[in-house]
Amino acid sequence: MAKAPDPPPQEPAPAASVAISAELIRVRGLVQGVGFRPTVWRLARALGLAGSVRNDGDGVLIRVAGSALDIDALCRRLQAEMPPLARIDSIERGRWDGAGRAGTDFVIEHSAATSVHTGVVPDAATCPACLLEVRDPDDRRHRYPFTNCTHCGPRLSIVRAIPYDRANTSMAAFPMCPDCQREYRDPADRRFHAQPNACPACGPRVWLEAADGTPLDPAAQGAPDAVAAASLLLAAGRIVAIKGIGGFHLACDATDADAVAGLRRRKGRYAKPLALMARDLDVIIRYAELDHASTALLRQPAAPIVLLPARPATGLAPAVAPGQRTLGCMLPYTPLHHLLLADWDRPLVMTSGNRSEEPQCIDNEDARRRLAGIADALLLHDRDIVNRLDDSVARVMDGAPRLLRRARGFAPAPLTLPDAMRSLPPVLAMGGELKNTICLLKDGQAVLSQHLGDLQDAATARACEHSIVLYRRLYEHRPAAIACDAHPGYHSSQVGRRLAAEQGIPAIELQHHRAHIAAVLADNDYPPDGKPVLGIALDGSGYGDDGTLWGGECFIGGYTDPHRVARLAQVPLPGGTRAILEPWRMLFAHLDAAFGWQRFLAEHGDLPMARDLARRPVELLRRMSAGGLNAPLTSSCGRLFDAVAAALGICVERIAYEGQAAIELETACGPLDGATGYPFDLRDGGDLLELDPGPLWQALCADLAAGAEPSQVATRFHAGLADAVTALSRRLASAHGLDTVVLSGGVFQNRTLFEALSARLRAAGLQVLSHRRVPSNDGGLALGQAVAGALLFAQHDGWHGTTRHGTTRHGTTGRGSPGPACARSTSA
Repeated sequence: MAKAPDPPPQEPAPAASVAISAELIRVRGLVQGVGFRPTVWRLARALGLAGSVRNDGDGVLIRVAGSALDIDALCRRLQAEMPPLARIDSIERGRWDGAGRAGTDFVIEHSAATSVHTGVVPDAATCPACLLEVRDPDDRRHRYPFTNCTHCGPRLSIVRAIPYDRANTSMAAFPMCPDCQREYRDPADRRFHAQPNACPACGPRVWLEAADGTPLDPAAQGAPDAVAAASLLLAAGRIVAIKGIGGFHLACDATDADAVAGLRRRKGRYAKPLALMARDLDVIIRYAELDHASTALLRQPAAPIVLLPARPATGLAPAVAPGQRTLGCMLPYTPLHHLLLADWDRPLVMTSGNRSEEPQCIDNEDARRRLAGIADALLLHDRDIVNRLDDSVARVMDGAPRLLRRARGFAPAPLTLPDAMRSLPPVLAMGGELKNTICLLKDGQAVLSQHLGDLQDAATARACEHSIVLYRRLYEHRPAAIACDAHPGYHSSQVGRRLAAEQGIPAIELQHHRAHIAAVLADNDYPPDGKPVLGIALDGSGYGDDGTLWGGECFIGGYTDPHRVARLAQVPLPGGTRAILEPWRMLFAHLDAAFGWQRFLAEHGDLPMARDLARRPVELLRRMSAGGLNAPLTSSCGRLFDAVAAALGICVERIAYEGQAAIELETACGPLDGATGYPFDLRDGGDLLELDPGPLWQALCADLAAGAEPSQVATRFHAGLADAVTALSRRLASAHGLDTVVLSGGVFQNRTLFEALSARLRAAGLQVLSHRRVPSNDGGLALGQAVAGALLFAQHDGWHGTTRHGTTRHGTTGRGSPGPACARSTSA
């Protein structure tokens, strides 16, 4: 074949002029107080762009002029090279008519005073650069416990008001020295506009004192400073109260049995596991098992406590985590902690600085008063903790990290919601009574507060009301409605109704378990117009539409219209709250329901649990239950766990902390692979299907009579419950054409049950949605209340930027039948 002729020579093309573009770029997300503007400044200059960047109420606003390709590159590199604490939710680009005013330089402008649509960044663990300075003998911040920069350090714990400037934080008491000022003003420095910036010359100081307030001289112990002296005290077996970033800890040597036992005795915390802090991962791995996901979780800037499988015979004091197969471990997250643990090749106990059931101390005087009888010495500093922050707790379950307590390091980072929720009205949600959090819904985002605690404690209740004021001020939040739990006695609901009346806005009361379902939907960005789902809520208890205590419920629907279709069979709660605290009462209630008391004695009177119950006032309980006297009906799955635990001799008399019986029952459980689960009956109760554990009890008693080990019984119980809920889910999904199951409620903190049920549901062809960003327990309840409340208000009150007076209830009018979302309205 002939070769094609060569093409004629071409003249070189003339150089094309570069077209100048100009854009306004809006960046939303966690982009303030994290070094985002200096990053924009650095990248824009490197690309030869002109313009400016500034903070405002919506996030960060960039005005930029240059080639279109370079502006595209800027947006790409912002996503790839954002600061460690930043989170970009969206980048919105539009034309800018100011190209002629852009000049030739790129500058950082002062913040604009506009309404607030962005928020405060969570506190963050010490970054590697700051840690290098703290460890460098030649650095001016050598061994300085308060070293920080825009990539780490205190945020929410020190803020009093907006804007987030030094004057509105507890660092206002510490004017910066000239060296710190230079860093603060230099856009090329990582401390540019770092509000807590400080050094030994101008910042907070730390000191050590005895329990009676007497100052302790570090030099007398041969220590270079107070932190090193505290470390020596800990090594000598002493208990030291340590003021940290969000509150006080009580610390001791975790391998010293006498010190740990003494701490428990003085603190009055006799059973609940104690958290550990270790110098590094090399220390942790000697005491607990680590995988890639758990390691990544420990290393997060949030630095949570991570529940890890414990290694056997490691030398830890037995009282660190009695009755557990897990250890709660965390890494140091402040320079003070790093300095304290520098010479430790074993963990420290690092538990909350309080007496049992009290809120954590945050104030020096309060700590001197409340901790003097517990600690031998106090390591104090003079930077005020404005907002209490407990340590967050997380666990890897079903292959993903999941929060069990959302606090320091995570709050108050806003949670993104589906785009369809961006126009929802602003709502304040009050959360539950236990593990309380509050939630602000605004501009299509949910701001969930840090864990506030149990509102049955008066000090915690006061702290909750303080947090409501703080959050509304920080976010300039003016709610159109207030959402709360339908329980008439919850303190959170009472405060919510009072605030609604004072402001002349609706109080929307939402049934507890429906709020759980809404929370897990929101946690997964489920669209408000998505297909109906099967929602399974398993927990301790929540106030039901019929006035009974629910806790083992199945719903079909979405955010605002879930109707109940199934439940765990009800039994009495003999003694009310006492039955929650004393598991033997629930054991009796379940045995009486499954057998009848006399039949149980006739068939199984020789069992240890029968002999134990026979010595208790069971006849009184029978009369109470029969007459409905202080024995409300409950469908609680959590109480079923308590009953099975008591049958095995676990926590029979009384629990020492919430969930103890269920936790120790899971600890007794073996692998579920190949286990034959105990049977449940699935019966038609009219409007509702009922999952009846009666057959479970008959098989369980037969096993015990045959000499079965507690581990075998615990394993069969977990397997049987997972099997029963799967069978119920398959039946409901098939009958109603559903393909998605959502799981919520505190019972799903049980890793064994959660993973077994999730695997079974997926094997049945069902998609499973569960919690990741917020806890499945009541710590996530406020998120569901906020989203469901806002959707209900928008649907039924015609949200147009105004509010109506009244109180609305969201529930059902009868067993399983969907009721009107606004069943009652009264003038506020």
